This record gives sequence, structure tokens and C-alpha cells, in this order.
Amino acid sequence: MFFFRVTGGELFDRIVEKGSYTERDASTLIKQVLEGVDYMHDRGVVHRDLKVKNLLYYSSAEDSKIMISDFGLSKTEESGIMATACGTPGYVAPEVLAQQPYGKEVDCWSIGVIAYILLCGYPPFYDEHDAELFKQILRAEYEFDSPYWDEISESAKDFIRNLMCKDASIRYSCKQSLNHPWISGNTALDKNIHASVSAQMKKNFAKIKWKQAYNATAVIRQMKKLAMSREDSNSSESNETKSTKT
Repeated sequence: MFFFRVTGGELFDRIVEKGSYTERDASTLIKQVLEGVDYMHDRGVVHRDLKVKNLLYYSSAEDSKIMISDFGLSKTEESGIMATACGTPGYVAPEVLAQQPYGKEVDCWSIGVIAYILLCGYPPFYDEHDAELFKQILRAEYEFDSPYWDEISESAKDFIRNLMCKDASIRYSCKQSLNHPWISGNTALDKNIHASVSAQMKKNFAKIKWKQAYNATAVIRQMKKLAMSREDSNSSESNETKSTKT
């Protein structure tokens, strides 16, 4: 096992401090993440808790590489079927919340969430109540809100759509994502988006509860509450129908 002393700080902090920040900068960052996760996936390792907070700069140098941290929830594919609900609300894939067997595709969904945040400064899914947050994620319900996304390229949005795709069977893998023109081509714009992204990140720092990792038990408990709520709702509707007929 190898240990590295990482001294460059969190990705969030570096972006907020930067004087200029563009789509191309975000594309370069995501490319590094994709290459690292692709390396893990080729070796059968699924991280299961990718998020902005777990992306650290190796050093304070301007050209420092990004390091992926916190492998506490990672698991190897050879260890068996993965079905445990774990990860961080806001980043977790729909199939995890649906308590379905899942694989490395969950990491690709999380990378899509990270890319979304890096381009606008706020998360695609957010609600003070976990139950409502989970409903949004289960429906893959997110928007490219105006005015924050008005100046972002269609290529960037297409890249995110292919990663934050509800159907895991057609969701982009890391290799497919690395070949997307927003990563491998020249479609990422050079326009400075720092002002809006930095302001949004500062504004959201205090309220982003989904930065804190939830354990599997907490997530499952919330999902059971959702299921019970749906059952109660269906039961009430059924009883109302019977009363009307009577």
C-alpha cells in the first residue's frame, strides 16, 4: 500500500481563489478524474463515493495533478454483487437509491455531477429534505438553469447528459467520456466563467449538506420511508375510490 502526502488543498478552494476559470479548465480537471477512475475500473475497483470534496491537488503548484481520495467505500467487482446503498446524497446514482445491483457505472454518474458543479458552482440535485432529494435523483430530474448555463457550450451539456443518464446500461463509461469532444476535442470554451462559478460556490459552501458522507443505513432508512409513503398514498387513493363507489 502506498501513501502520498497531498498538500495542494481541495479543488473547491483552488477554483474560488483563481482569478480566471474557463470551461477548458473544467474539461482538463474532469479529464484527469476520468483517467484516474478509468485506471481503477480497468482493475475492477469501484470507488462508490466520488465527489468534489474527494478531489485534492497533489501540491500547491499551478500545474499540480488532481488526486482522488477517500477509498473507504470502494469495492472490487470480484468481491461480489454490489447492492448496498452508500455514497453521498447529491452524487449517488439512481440505481443505488433504487436498491438495484450496480457496478462501475455509479462512478461515471458521480463524475457527471462533479462536472455539472464545476461549470456552474451549484449541484444538479438539492433539497433540504433527503426524501425529496432522492426523488429528484431517482427521476434523473435536473436542469441547465438560466442564466448560469446560458454561456456554457452545448458540448459541455451533452457530455453531462451522457454521464448523468438514468439508464446505467447506456450511460457513458470513462473511456467513452474520454473520447467525447468536450474532453478530447476543442469544443470546451475559453471564456472566463470564474465570477459566476466562484460566487455560487461561496454561496453554497455553508448549506451544501450533501458534502457529508451518509452511511448505507441512513440512505436505506430514507428509501424505506419513501416506499412506505408511496404505499400509504396508494392505500388512501384506493379507499377513496371504494368510498365513492359505495
